Amino acid sequence: MLSRLGALLQQAVETREPSVDLLEAFTEHWKGITGYYLEATDESTPAKQTDIPWRLKQMLDILVYEEKQHPAGEAGPCLEYLLQHKVLETLSTLGKAEYPPGMRQQVLLFFSRVLGQVQHPLLHYLNVHRPVQKLLQLSGHPLGSGTEKEEAQFAAVLCAKIQQDPTLLAYILEGKSILNGRKAQEQPGTPPGEGAEHPPARRDGNLVTSLVGLCKSQASRVALKARENLLLLTGLPQEAAAACLVRSGALCQLLAEHLCHLHGAVPPCAHPDDVLAMGRASWRSPGDAGGAGDFAGKESLVAFFCWLDFLDELVAGAHPLVAGALGEAVEEKFFRGVLQPQLLQMSELAVLSATAVLSGTVRQLRAPPLLQRLVFFLLGPGGHPETPGDPPHPLRAHLIDRCDHLSDEISLASLRLFEELLRVPHEEVVLSLVLRNLQARGYLQRGPPVPDEHGAPEPDPEEEEEEEEDPYFTDGFPENGFGMGKKPQGGSSPLGKGHVSEVVSSFLCLVPEEAKTSSCLEEGGYDTYVHDALGMVQASRSRAASWGWPPAPRPLDGCPPEGQFYEGRFLKVLFDRLARILDQPYSLNLQVTSVLSLLAAFPHPHLHEYLLDPYLSLAPGCRSLFSVLVRVIGDLMQRIQRVPHFRAKLLLVRQQLLGLVPGEQMEHATLFKGVVVLEEFCKELAAIALVKGPPEGPP
Repeated sequence: MLSRLGALLQQAVETREPSVDLLEAFTEHWKGITGYYLEATDESTPAKQTDIPWRLKQMLDILVYEEKQHPAGEAGPCLEYLLQHKVLETLSTLGKAEYPPGMRQQVLLFFSRVLGQVQHPLLHYLNVHRPVQKLLQLSGHPLGSGTEKEEAQFAAVLCAKIQQDPTLLAYILEGKSILNGRKAQEQPGTPPGEGAEHPPARRDGNLVTSLVGLCKSQASRVALKARENLLLLTGLPQEAAAACLVRSGALCQLLAEHLCHLHGAVPPCAHPDDVLAMGRASWRSPGDAGGAGDFAGKESLVAFFCWLDFLDELVAGAHPLVAGALGEAVEEKFFRGVLQPQLLQMSELAVLSATAVLSGTVRQLRAPPLLQRLVFFLLGPGGHPETPGDPPHPLRAHLIDRCDHLSDEISLASLRLFEELLRVPHEEVVLSLVLRNLQARGYLQRGPPVPDEHGAPEPDPEEEEEEEEDPYFTDGFPENGFGMGKKPQGGSSPLGKGHVSEVVSSFLCLVPEEAKTSSCLEEGGYDTYVHDALGMVQASRSRAASWGWPPAPRPLDGCPPEGQFYEGRFLKVLFDRLARILDQPYSLNLQVTSVLSLLAAFPHPHLHEYLLDPYLSLAPGCRSLFSVLVRVIGDLMQRIQRVPHFRAKLLLVRQQLLGLVPGEQMEHATLFKGVVVLEEFCKELAAIALVKGPPEGPP
């Protein structure tokens, strides 16, 4: 029987004659498949060991050959037979039953090949897209656990067809007609009215749910292909297709829920250092995301950050409707539903873990719709300058206050979080944390400057008349540096290369000679700092290039007068921390100075002025970065006098930090390490000031 049918098909192909022979062969193969279910006695025989795969292949070959013999767009007799006799409907039912074993795999392959190789627009027909929907609803079904590869191939073919004709998306997701909005197209020979049948919109199983399910596959190639097809669907430029995805596919909810699930799988014992050492993840190559070394929870963290990276890329390339809806879902379910409760916990271990994962999340995101929501979630709206009595944004205040927490570990993790935030290419971060308080330049003395016979950059109005001259504030500085020159009225000193060299000299000479040790041990010298500063400044300029910042400070006569200047909660915490640099752990000092250096590298003229100009005429009660450093140096000079052999011990500690000698404990070790960081920080600031040069235009 089989040989006779094969010979018949071969004869039809060779003679290219009557189509009735092709139709007869096509129907014979179909009857052979249906007859198997009437004649088979062994239900355990796998489908691969029957003649079903061969017959399906012959049916496909006939359809493809027949189409080539007819004008484009004209359905041949075999295709009409397939549509009229609901062949695909029957096959989808057989696939659902998974009988014989492995039948679902064969059905998926047949559907993929027919839809991919037959050029006639089949998905418009009810008797095609209905069984297509039925197969999609089976995706991920336990009975078909071994068909992920075929499911991915089937979904890929559908996505390719949708890319060619985006109006098909409504068919696949909702079963709606794309021709008249009311009924699906009637196939040839369909009795009148059949096309009016409407399968209900299935939200528990469709192309979107199938693709999202395949994204979770342990088979990397299956997951990769599914994610690529989701990118294709969400990037369709047609608004109708985007609206269909948002409305009918449950896409955004599914993607956000999986993010929450992966986050929940991260163990709370993950150490912040391990999390931040991972680097940015890539969903296309998850094996590279974790970096070197293993630690508890690494696999879960890699899975979480890779999915986050995928969502970030999806939002960046998606239609604005889809990007907005997904951003909203991520904010609702993940930011507010998961992160916020964890960040507000009192448990130190939970706070450390949540803060570290949040830092990694901030580092991972770059898509503007997601960044906007993340920044607003963390920092809230930030337009007007802060005042000490303002009702704070709860989460913002909480996170900033933790930078000065009783637990050094929490302080360190929180400072790292803000460093990651300041590296985000989003202007609102800098505006909310710092710039909104500097816009009116309220830190400057508006009237004639208070006489300062001792040359200290920060006069204290309460102590000015009572204090005697403090030799530690001017010792070791050049005659024309450290504020010794005449300060211009109403702000900063004159601009130009000479002024920049004086600024650099002021920072380099700030630490007294008794506390300097870097020149004794390092061969790179100051050039290393300049090289690092150049990279930092260039990165900051690149981030701020599109923000429209002015090249020069705002004229004072255009700044509305303010009351008492307030540097804001964030700078207050940083300055308070910096003031205690001689008494804090080494790692904490490094992080505080790292954040301040990052702020100083930003190209906004007010930020440049406030952090890098030692010659400011500060308003009464105000402090600047330089004035805080001056007071630290004053404290240091007094301590130097009280510690015998200070310089020798300092040099030994520096050698220990560099790993040149064993790291033995020593009295006053915290002080010595603080001095090392202080010297490094002053060099960094000098290098940043040198690289940035003077602001453009008049102050």
